[in-house]
Amino acid sequence: MTRLSVNINKVATIRNARGGNNPDVLKVALDCERFGAEGITVHPRPDERHIRYSDVRNLKPLLTTEFNIEGYPSEDFIRLVEQVKPTQVTLVPDAHNVLTSNAGWNTVIYEDILKDIVSRLKQICRVSIFVDPEQEMIAGAKRCGADRVELYTESYATGYLIDREKAIEPFIKASKEAEYQGLGLNAGHDLDLVNLEYFQQNIPSLLEVSIGHALICDALYYGLENSIQLYKRCL
Repeated sequence: MTRLSVNINKVATIRNARGGNNPDVLKVALDCERFGAEGITVHPRPDERHIRYSDVRNLKPLLTTEFNIEGYPSEDFIRLVEQVKPTQVTLVPDAHNVLTSNAGWNTVIYEDILKDIVSRLKQICRVSIFVDPEQEMIAGAKRCGADRVELYTESYATGYLIDREKAIEPFIKASKEAEYQGLGLNAGHDLDLVNLEYFQQNIPSLLEVSIGHALICDALYYGLENSIQLYKRCL
């Protein structure tokens, strides 16, 4: 079964819009676990516009499911991971000014840099590298020493409504390359209740999806518990 990891960044965005502690990010994370999520994902950014480094530190002793920290591997981020010791760290090539993640790593160009970072972080936890669905990038992630790759699924979500068979094709090839390389497979970005089930059905080796924006939006209509259960049914 594919695990559902709920990204709670958007909950922190709402909290930060007014200050204070409403909604309570820690309580929401625990509720997500109670409602059936098999993991919690956070993506702290340098400007702390949603999840703060203090949130990450406060979450770790409370969570009972897998804890996945995403982010660009700056020295501050690496020190945070070393301090918190999550289940998994997902390395994302975000520039400081991006609104949301918009590309995977070029594991060929940045192989030497990533090798050093992955080697350091593998002493702490499982390491996943965020990549586009390209066989060359997946093979590069293996050379970097990663345990898993997370496929950037924005192109699938965009193409799904036009031609879902064409949209899923590069991801099927990518999943086979990950299996050939001996890498675990995660996926995330723009997956939702419309496109998730078809994606999972065609990628049987999929271990984990990380979903935040769409799930929190659905929770406004369906409620958080019901939304988590709807996503789990897709998996």
